[in-house]
Amino acid sequence: MLQQLSVFVENEVGSVAKVTHVLKENKINLRAISAFDSPDYGILRIIVDQPMKAKELLISSGFAVIVKEVLAIELKDQPGDLDYVLSILAAENINLNYIYSFVFRKENAPLMVINIDHMEKAVTVLRNNGVKVIDEIDR
Repeated sequence: MLQQLSVFVENEVGSVAKVTHVLKENKINLRAISAFDSPDYGILRIIVDQPMKAKELLISSGFAVIVKEVLAIELKDQPGDLDYVLSILAAENINLNYIYSFVFRKENAPLMVINIDHMEKAVTVLRNNGVKVIDEIDR
């Protein structure tokens, strides 16, 4: 499982850049980012190489930050592989809360980040069905 930071930002020009600036200034590598917005604020979901350091720095810079565990799963670059993974979870009655993707360049493998109910059960079920679950992204 990976640690994901959910950073709450105001829905205004430059708010995401303020977050990335804190990361850059402190040499924290951003591995994945997803943004969701509402009229008043946005939620950035990010994966970084130093999550606890990033959390502390962002909080000290005035951001509200929550850390959650998420799974990153490696997909085969072929039609139907995501459907295969989601079907495994559904068959085990494991709910998918949200999903986003990124490509990890070092391995050039497509990865999906998923937040689900019953994380430990999901890891076991996925691995038992041949799905590669990423425990840590190399620093």
